[in-house]
Amino acid sequence: MAVLSQAQIDDFRRDGYLVAPDAVSPAQLAALRAEIAAWVEKSRAHRTPFGPPTVDGRPRFDMGTEHSAEKPALRRINNPSDISAAYLDVMRQSRMTDMVADLIGPDVKFHHCKINLKLTGAKTEVLYHQDFAYTPHTNDDIVTALLFLDDIDATNGALTVAPGSHKGPVYSLFDGDTFTGAVAPSVEAELLARSVPCYGPAGSVCLMHTRLAHGSTANRGSTARGLYICVYTAADAVPLARNPMPSLHEGEIVRGKPARTARLTQGLVELPQQPKSASFFTVQGQASATSA
Repeated sequence: MAVLSQAQIDDFRRDGYLVAPDAVSPAQLAALRAEIAAWVEKSRAHRTPFGPPTVDGRPRFDMGTEHSAEKPALRRINNPSDISAAYLDVMRQSRMTDMVADLIGPDVKFHHCKINLKLTGAKTEVLYHQDFAYTPHTNDDIVTALLFLDDIDATNGALTVAPGSHKGPVYSLFDGDTFTGAVAPSVEAELLARSVPCYGPAGSVCLMHTRLAHGSTANRGSTARGLYICVYTAADAVPLARNPMPSLHEGEIVRGKPARTARLTQGLVELPQQPKSASFFTVQGQASATSA
């Protein structure tokens, strides 16, 4: 049975995003938050990004330059579903996954996941971009599900989105020959002028079309802002570029069945330059913590 109403599905198709409550059970949310607390505590003992390494050998945990043992700035956990039963369970078996199937199903495939974490005092921000420009596929039936691990409000660096931008162009993330991972400043200014914030209590999810332009500011509040971000595709959407964050579970069918064919709907697609550092924040000019 469908989890989303037809009105919610229509809103998603019109706006390119939908914020829905109760995407996970209270027990699932508690398990996710307990893992976060343990990882933040573990990061206090490290001065640079650390492991266990990802599939492609990069550090799994990344911190901002402001990180210290006294005030951690853990900002990214790459593919937590590879190392945590709690995160794997939510990726596979949650109302969040069912919601995605309502939008692009019935046959749904997992691509990758990550946690973007803004602890209090964190300087991390996300410059405007579209996810499709990082992960181009043969079609754009792709949903980024951003699960709220904390209550998100106007103070702690909420996601902001430009409604309807998924129906427009896929913007370049290059400045000349340099891959910046963000749209041009003039484009960002135009998108920001029509953007809206995504607020909600922990356990809510923002379901976002892969071509929707979005970003976020630093956390200026007194509470953390964490997002568990899972990327799902229709089973017949085939990648046109290497996964920027390879996972042990990449390509796993989480709803329905595998596709025998690839569905082609895209024209000319700009290929990204995949990050070799611990996270894409460095691509956008935000260095990782160092031992200096």
